[in-house]
Amino acid sequence: MTTQTEAQVQTFLEVLEGRHSVRHYDPEFKIAKEEIEEILKLATKSPSSSNTQSWRFLVVTDQELKKQLLPIANNQQQIVDSSAVIVLLGDLELYKHVEKINNLAVEAGYMTEEFAKQFTENSVKLYTSIPKERLHEVAVFDAGLVAMQIMLVAKSKGYDTVPMGGYDRQKLKEFFNIPDRYAPTILIPIGKAATEGRLTSRLPIEDITFWNKI
Repeated sequence: MTTQTEAQVQTFLEVLEGRHSVRHYDPEFKIAKEEIEEILKLATKSPSSSNTQSWRFLVVTDQELKKQLLPIANNQQQIVDSSAVIVLLGDLELYKHVEKINNLAVEAGYMTEEFAKQFTENSVKLYTSIPKERLHEVAVFDAGLVAMQIMLVAKSKGYDTVPMGGYDRQKLKEFFNIPDRYAPTILIPIGKAATEGRLTSRLPIEDITFWNKI
């Protein structure tokens, strides 16, 4: 008899195995705003550097905006045919939300006030002292973590996605008037596949894994 835990693991593995990058979407299918919000909320269970949660989401659902976004994304048709395009931004001033995050943890009983105060002070000191280039690395790292969560949660709900790095970041910033505080990282179209994603092969694990030395 399959236990609940075993069933949950099996379901997760099915989602993991079933997720593929989809580039052809049903343009008539629309995902409700509330559903996208739930996907994003679940995805933010992802870990982040010092729990700064540096990701920001610009969700584009307006069809005219998507058409104008198309040439910025190298005319990749999934931009206009998907239900929405999630523009993942990294907040380079991530330290500005640390106090609020830690105060919420205190209210939830996850931290003492004393620990939260010290953790906040240490985090702000750290992230205000490192170069902007390093902050960008942190934001991109965090964006990659939450992006994978978005794609897996979406698949678990029967939707499809594709992560995109092939677009003009400067033009995107200009088009949406994005402040320099936010760094564009990944575009994630989400919707219902019109055709299944192309299957791809993976290198054997022994070709990519080192044990104790290289």
